[in-house]
Amino acid sequence: MKINIRGKNIDVTEALRQYIEKRVGKFEKFLNELAEATVTISTEKFTHKIDVLVKVNGHLIQAEGKTEDLYSAVDQVVEKLEKQILKYKEKVQNKNKKESNKFAPTTPTEDMPKRIVKYKKFDLRPMTPEEAVDQMELLDKDFFIFVNSFSGDVNVVYKRKDGNFGLIEPAK
Repeated sequence: MKINIRGKNIDVTEALRQYIEKRVGKFEKFLNELAEATVTISTEKFTHKIDVLVKVNGHLIQAEGKTEDLYSAVDQVVEKLEKQILKYKEKVQNKNKKESNKFAPTTPTEDMPKRIVKYKKFDLRPMTPEEAVDQMELLDKDFFIFVNSFSGDVNVVYKRKDGNFGLIEPAK
């Protein structure tokens, strides 16, 4: 697994680089050798923030740790990352078991937000709505935009307040 480490407002020492590579590198046994991790270290006043983004097989897994001690922030983010990577591996294994049982696209619901409060940019890639829900959960986000591999249209999956998911697709 390739690990890229960069610092914002902080110099990354060799000792810190080795510590991060050792702690994040342990996930290589769960992921394939094509996986790539980007570690961003930033500091603001007395708080250190570590943000890790792992790209594996077109999926993104993200975790963040924030503490006053730099090394404990690394430990915190590794704990979160471990949970998310295990969740990813479990979903991949379950998907392989249920390959024949495809997720049927649902119609959009009328529970639409009343106003737009944030704008995001995404790299769109074709996937099924089930894969989009998996990707959204791995990123720990409330919505995910993707190209529906069934219809070729841009769709959005989102987490509803009742714990279920919604799918927004364009009317034809």
